[in-house]
Amino acid sequence: MEYNYIKSLHLIFVITWFAGLFYIVRLFVYQIEAQQKESPAREILSEQYKIMTKRLWYIITWPSMILATGFAVWLLALRPFWITDAWMQVKLGFVVALIIYHIKCHLIFKAHYNGVYKYSSNWMRMFNEGATLILFSVVFLVILKNAVNWIYGTLGIVVFAILVMLGIKMYKRIREK
Repeated sequence: MEYNYIKSLHLIFVITWFAGLFYIVRLFVYQIEAQQKESPAREILSEQYKIMTKRLWYIITWPSMILATGFAVWLLALRPFWITDAWMQVKLGFVVALIIYHIKCHLIFKAHYNGVYKYSSNWMRMFNEGATLILFSVVFLVILKNAVNWIYGTLGIVVFAILVMLGIKMYKRIREK
């Protein structure tokens, strides 16, 4: 019974973590695009986005990452035999990638907070899909576990990534018209 409660809490915080990651990068896009505005709109928008990103990042996203990770460790302590399963090892690899993505978001957050904008809004839109690819990979991996041939699974993620990138390029063209 304890296991199901811990698993539920883990899933809730994974969802809020992803929500924070998806939204923070969207706010980065808005911050970058605000820099193209005329004064005083640029300053007003920049200050508002700073407040929004700071609250999202420190009140939702960081705590969600910490709690999701903590509950995951607890689940693995309750079922340590999962560590030997290939699907779990691959999942943990994706979790490491997600933590790296989170840290990269933190570095971008700090740069934006200090008024440094290194990336274009289009680059940031493509970067936002990194979390989407990890989410798709982990969900299919956890649900299907060993039922999917790894070659087809990997090809499926690559095809999905290509389709997402093409969608972003098409959206950019539509936006520019």
